[in-house]
Amino acid sequence: MKEGLLVVISGASGTGKGTVCKKLFETEKKLAFSVSATTRAPREGEVDGVNYWFLKKERFEEMIEAGEFLEWAKVYDNYYGTPLKKVEERLKNGEDILLEIDTQGALNVMEKMPKGVFIFLLPPSLAELKRRIEGRGTETEESLKKRLGAAKGEIALGEKYQYLVVNDEIENAVKSIKNILKAEKLKSERNLNLLEELK
Repeated sequence: MKEGLLVVISGASGTGKGTVCKKLFETEKKLAFSVSATTRAPREGEVDGVNYWFLKKERFEEMIEAGEFLEWAKVYDNYYGTPLKKVEERLKNGEDILLEIDTQGALNVMEKMPKGVFIFLLPPSLAELKRRIEGRGTETEESLKKRLGAAKGEIALGEKYQYLVVNDEIENAVKSIKNILKAEKLKSERNLNLLEELK
């Protein structure tokens, strides 16, 4: 059985990562979402192992110490992370796994799993990015400036990714990502068995 693809999608805040990933899941039935672990309490209706793996803080810290996370971060008072073993198992079973994570997490994944497919979503322009963030109606003038400053810093990290996809129209961005996945699956290193069969 061929190993699955680990697909990592990142982008600055406001580039539409969540929307693009949601559309991808609707059309790519073989693509599976990676379930993260967290120390926060489950919300009503959330199921352990489906929405998140809910862990005690002590257990999470033990796993950090043992190097059992593909990537992790502390957000306010809670930890969030991607359990490495679960991702490896699913990839070995031929599943394609999607991680929608920030640039910091993606850089960590690049070190641990360099064979992953790393895609960076870009806004069509900084003016459009500003418009999208303002459109949420959640930012003050000061927080908007901070967010745009942080976005410029994240965009600069795009050069570390294999692919850059401009999210001008959701459908176009999704189509580009599907083409990337198709090409990745056709790479010779993933299909050496075809050559063997013809020897």
